[in-house]
Amino acid sequence: MKHRLVAADMDGTFLDGRGGIPEGFWELYPRLVQAGIVFVPASGRQLATLQDLFGPLGQDLNLIAENGTVVYSEGQVVSTTPMRAHSVHAIIDAAQAAPSRMEMVICTPTMGYVNSPDILDEVSKYYHRVSTVADLHEAVDDCVIKVALYSAEDAETVAAPLLRAAAPEERAVVSGKHWVDVMSPEANKGRALTQLAHALGVEQRNTVAFGDYLNDLEMLRAAGTSYAMSNAHPLLKESADHIAPPNTEAGVLTVLESLLA
Repeated sequence: MKHRLVAADMDGTFLDGRGGIPEGFWELYPRLVQAGIVFVPASGRQLATLQDLFGPLGQDLNLIAENGTVVYSEGQVVSTTPMRAHSVHAIIDAAQAAPSRMEMVICTPTMGYVNSPDILDEVSKYYHRVSTVADLHEAVDDCVIKVALYSAEDAETVAAPLLRAAAPEERAVVSGKHWVDVMSPEANKGRALTQLAHALGVEQRNTVAFGDYLNDLEMLRAAGTSYAMSNAHPLLKESADHIAPPNTEAGVLTVLESLLA
């Protein structure tokens, strides 16, 4: 099979145990280009954050940001998927009334809005463009693409059920032990992968995807070939075609080397 597009989740998948780009990638990347393979970071992170991380690759990046709600190809945003404004207001009210600590980032394609300096340390590595507002409701308009919520308690068992009850028209996806992303039900990384492949003229069967957590599930199912990291959530391991070495051992790079060979 001719592999032409590789989409890789970032945290827990492509990035190393310290959250950095693994050694060897900058040397490997030109070989991917020479082989006609497009490398696509696919993350819950902000578009601006991915642009900063991969800026050395040049301006013509292809990126899936904000868990698929923003698709960026060769210098421009080609797709966004906004939420319903009334759902965002309901999420804010429910999270602020929760008995345990829950902090939020109200996300637009270009900015993340928070209302507490306490969350800045948590969000700084995911969101490089952040603005603090007195009232999160003031940041809500028709351009909100995602609400990222940090929960002091377990996200899958505590925060996700609360958010699903508050905004049943939207989709709450657990993206980490303490993080839940709420988006339009039409948005996910799998749909974004399909959109990007179409924009680049790549057949779906020629795509490869790597992931480790539940927000990667649709992407792995949409790809022609899928890899779950050995450190992945059990459901991803059940769904993937193959298991890759863990992110702490540069598992994505190891598989890419084998594909190039």
